[in-house]
Amino acid sequence: MSEPIALNDHLSLSRIVYGMWRVGDDVDTSPRHIQNKITACLDQGITSIDQADIYGGYEAEELLGHALAGSDLRNRIEIITKCDIVAPVGRYSNARIKYYDTSRAHIVASVEHSLRLMQTEHIDLLLVHRPDPLMDHHETGAALDEVIQSGKVRAVGVSNFKPYDVDLLQSAMQNRLVTNQIEISVVAHEAFTNGDIAYAQQHAMPLMAWSPLAGGALFEDTDLKRTLSEIAARLETDVASLAVAWLLAHPAQIIPVMGTNNLARIRDFHKASALKLDRETWFEIYTTALGQEVA
Repeated sequence: MSEPIALNDHLSLSRIVYGMWRVGDDVDTSPRHIQNKITACLDQGITSIDQADIYGGYEAEELLGHALAGSDLRNRIEIITKCDIVAPVGRYSNARIKYYDTSRAHIVASVEHSLRLMQTEHIDLLLVHRPDPLMDHHETGAALDEVIQSGKVRAVGVSNFKPYDVDLLQSAMQNRLVTNQIEISVVAHEAFTNGDIAYAQQHAMPLMAWSPLAGGALFEDTDLKRTLSEIAARLETDVASLAVAWLLAHPAQIIPVMGTNNLARIRDFHKASALKLDRETWFEIYTTALGQEVA
């Protein structure tokens, strides 16, 4: 596995992150099985685990907590989690609708919930999950600074923010926002030209990429799949590893968040970091994804 990516002086993430969005969907949600997934990651140098309070109807964090209890795994991993989405399920079942909440009260309460459910004394990285159109950036920024100052959170970032959303929140904070988790894949490639990646590069802000395999769309019978298959065969690898390597090749330091419950696939995550794509191969994939030759 490649060297970790430093987000600040105190926190680094592994080059690939294991995402637990669907951990509750597995037929086996026992602590031992989840421990096996984490161990399979650690065996490859993947130390960062991505969570969110809302995952699994607000139950995924607790599943992780059960797996961490009584083991030494917590000291070997970085935990990322998110807050601000309120959906009418689980502990928010009384909510009338789904909405966002970036108030101080909600952020502080969410951190306390996450710490308790995951049975940990601190969160390594807390992300604001979605831009909130009602956000008071002064209140939200102060709350994020507060949870860092308390020692309950080591660093903070955002998710699904546009550059102007990042700038607004950052303007009211003492601590630096260290990452933005957005959708990036061979299929969802708009970030390469809409300013999202350029902004991150300019501000030395490594990006986390959710759905790096495009939710399985890469494996549908399309021209893109055929091109990826041909290149993968040429490089003696598989389509999934190639698609992730395509992201890793970018100088913006994109960190793919890989989510699967299949142990065999988890054990193959490292293959992507071993692939080195030259510029022509990168553009061969990009051109096919665009559906046309670059100008």
